[in-house]
Amino acid sequence: MAARLFLLLGTRKGAFILEGDAGREAWSLRGPFCEAWPINHVIGDAATGRIFAGGGNEWFGPAVWQSEDLGASWTHSSQGLAHPEGEAPVKAVWSLALAHGALHVGVEPASLFRSDDGGQSFTPLPALREHPSRPHWQPGGGGLILHHIVPHPQDPASLHVAISAAGVFHTADGGQSWEPRNRGTRQDYAPEDQRYPEVGQCVHSLVMAAGNPDLLYQQNHCGMYRSTDAGLHWTSIEAGLPSTFGFPAAAHPRDPDTVFLLPLNGDTAGRFMPDASAAVWRSRDRGENWQALRTGLPQGNAFFGVLRQAMAVDRLDPAGVYFGTGSGEVYASADEGETWRCIARHLPTITSVETMVLP
Repeated sequence: MAARLFLLLGTRKGAFILEGDAGREAWSLRGPFCEAWPINHVIGDAATGRIFAGGGNEWFGPAVWQSEDLGASWTHSSQGLAHPEGEAPVKAVWSLALAHGALHVGVEPASLFRSDDGGQSFTPLPALREHPSRPHWQPGGGGLILHHIVPHPQDPASLHVAISAAGVFHTADGGQSWEPRNRGTRQDYAPEDQRYPEVGQCVHSLVMAAGNPDLLYQQNHCGMYRSTDAGLHWTSIEAGLPSTFGFPAAAHPRDPDTVFLLPLNGDTAGRFMPDASAAVWRSRDRGENWQALRTGLPQGNAFFGVLRQAMAVDRLDPAGVYFGTGSGEVYASADEGETWRCIARHLPTITSVETMVLP
């Protein structure tokens, strides 16, 4: 068992850190950090212990915060986080991803930046923003945001991103060019003869299976999907779920066939737990079958939602699963979803949950 486990939380009023003991039984909370800025995503680097937090808004501007001492002190930078003069200004940072020595940053309006100096400065990757389909991108309910960055674990030039509402895009050359990868995902809100466009889908979550970079899972505004060819084609796996709508998904840290999902009751029905009864849904066979995991979760009056980046797993054995709610609770399972308990309450709206395990 690892010595130290951290849950890194982004919230509407700063970043928070929950530290668990070796048995994942006792938890201590620290925060808010980042001067209580709106923080959309917090990630950790298990190799160094460094923590990065991205956020901001139209008032503060965008920034990436970082801490080298597990949250005791923080610095931040926005150097280079800007669009060219005459374009819509960058409002906020929405997503972060570390891979192959680089920090990638997704922002609103949707575009991508890269840092090669540990978050001190940022360089735009303009080919995505300049993609020919860009005039057809439309803001989703949360805005036109690049909210997921999924690096390839071996190939530093390969990267998937998810944009609402534009869809999934992939680069094979480090961001010099981009290809839409949305074939098979629906637009239920489009005219019937336009339900499967090349771009314009409102993807909500995108995760990569452990040990199999070609196996991706996607929760969309209009269904749950699986791809076995790195997003070139998508297959619906929503049969057996209580809803086609939801936000977060999380992949098991070792088993590529296991994925966790948190469906909500629908886009126009309140966006809370189906029947106000909380459950995390798990598939052990790539979405062919689903099981509702409810033990320890509220089974009545559960009118909370869970946002797109607010569910995560740890790499311990058995894997821990965690999610944070719009009403400020954090729920944890130390047995891959079989049982749950609430480990924090009364936080601001939780925008993201990530884990970091240190020896």
